[in-house]
Amino acid sequence: MSTAKPRAWPPRTTRARATRPCPAAKQTAQIPDAVVSHYTRLLDDSGVLPLIDAELGPRPGPPGLPIAAVLTYLLLSINHTGKATLVEAWRITAFCLTATARHRLGLPDINPEDIHQVLASSRRFYRAFDRLTTALDPARQDRRTGLPQHQANALATAWEDDDPAHSGKRELLQDIVTALVLTPVRWAKGRGYLHHFRGDVGIDTTATPVLARPPHTRRSTGELIASTEITAGWHHSAGNDPPEYGYSATLTIAARTRSVLGSFPQLALGLVLDTPHKRIGANAITALKPLATLGLPTAFAVVDRAYTDQQPAHFAQPARELGYRLALDYKADQRGVQGSVHGALLIDGGVACPLISDRLAHATTGLDDAAIRTPSQELTALISAREPYLLRLNRARTPTAPSASSARRQAPPHR
Repeated sequence: MSTAKPRAWPPRTTRARATRPCPAAKQTAQIPDAVVSHYTRLLDDSGVLPLIDAELGPRPGPPGLPIAAVLTYLLLSINHTGKATLVEAWRITAFCLTATARHRLGLPDINPEDIHQVLASSRRFYRAFDRLTTALDPARQDRRTGLPQHQANALATAWEDDDPAHSGKRELLQDIVTALVLTPVRWAKGRGYLHHFRGDVGIDTTATPVLARPPHTRRSTGELIASTEITAGWHHSAGNDPPEYGYSATLTIAARTRSVLGSFPQLALGLVLDTPHKRIGANAITALKPLATLGLPTAFAVVDRAYTDQQPAHFAQPARELGYRLALDYKADQRGVQGSVHGALLIDGGVACPLISDRLAHATTGLDDAAIRTPSQELTALISAREPYLLRLNRARTPTAPSASSARRQAPPHR
């Protein structure tokens, strides 16, 4: 008789549970027709479908699945699952729509019990999306396998070079994104939801992770293999969080930086997706420019330190030309006296009389973030005492004086 002890249950029980078969649901959740109609109207009102059709042009052979239907399913997938994956979008297409919604979008009926019809539906969906990416991608490549790094680098240049064909497609993609983002804003403005919006916006760049693997070395040959997302990179945040592999999304948000009478939705007003840490200032300007077409007011543009260090021609000057005043976040070595303009002193972004005392001018010199963002009574009094020495800019709308308790200071005009 064996005296061996029985094997203990493996410690990785989570993986074991995930591989267990799950009973099929008795009934597939149906998406209401009103939700489908909402996203259909969003695409129609945005005007992106004529732009896409003009790029696709006439094509031989069967028409295939409508591009409008594919985009609608992707929007539904984001809304219901939080994922913009083709498999989730097709699952909604095949199993979660009513017959009325399917017919409205030009979809043929399929029998979920017939595996051949289900497979054919999946292939039609993927082919339709492939038509779209083929027409809009400046550097089309097979995204099912990783390319050698040198080949991927050659393709990635199509997203940054000055070739008219490449730049035209990049601009078209940005026009499509801008139209989709601004359509709900136009709806909100037309319904009066932005009546109390004063024009303050917040601009920030956030990480957008991808499912693709980062570049890696192939064990068998030692060759460096690129990611299937050839223009992705590592996004490093300002905090201590680890970097994320993917893209950087520059977002412009309707912000509330001072007390207002009434409320308004803090909607996203702009979106630009790009390789991390590239064209930071230019992408912010790209997100701000289309707001002029909506007739929205312009006030403060509040940004973090990634924009403080930008060249004036890349961000500060174009933003001021659009009518925005900048609220910048300074580092510890940037506070206090920062220089001079025509004899006047630059102090924490404000223009002050040169006769201001050194004690007031250097009240914030070398202070860290904690001391600025939660100032003591003594520091608050010193900053408030600067008020009589601050010079006013000679223009129609005089900006308010910088707050004594805020770390974000109004930046001076560049010479």
